[in-house]
Amino acid sequence: MVISQSKYYISPEEYLEAEKVSEIKHEYIDGQVYAMAGASDAHVTVSMNVSMLLRNHLRGSGCRVYMLDMKARIDAINRYFYPDVMVTCDTRDKEFEYFKCYPCLVVEVLSESTESFDRGKKFASYRHLESLQEYVLISSDRMSVECFRRNEQGHWVLYPYEKGEEVHLASVDFRCAMPAIYEDVSLADDNNF
Repeated sequence: MVISQSKYYISPEEYLEAEKVSEIKHEYIDGQVYAMAGASDAHVTVSMNVSMLLRNHLRGSGCRVYMLDMKARIDAINRYFYPDVMVTCDTRDKEFEYFKCYPCLVVEVLSESTESFDRGKKFASYRHLESLQEYVLISSDRMSVECFRRNEQGHWVLYPYEKGEEVHLASVDFRCAMPAIYEDVSLADDNNF
């Protein structure tokens, strides 16, 4: 969640150096830095569950799973974001210590304050990553996973998953039951949405 914005231009190099020692995380958009607020218990737990499930699935494959503290760099439009979970299978990403440029999968866990940004401008930004095959939005208050998958024509197609369904992430050939994503999460009544 964005809580404040800087008032002057910062170069990407200045941003990356400052992030190495900053006590709070910032996202970077066209020379402006935006401080990030903390996340809820549900948000962090869902992020951790997804990260662990993917890590166990991808162990030994050469793919790497990152959560919360690794930046995704979108060089074409001068942006750096902190995805909740990100997977890269591209060996070129091994050369970057503080960010990754070639993720195949990005997962954002939705909260009330970030949902419109994650669905709108952030998704529009991520679409500039040629390596990205899937963008996944996960609700933190009810069992709902929306997977946007890039098809062969380059169009993004929505694959929604609800309570009782198996989630499939084709980019990493991963499947799991919905309750695994929400393990240890207290959810709102599903009838209240």
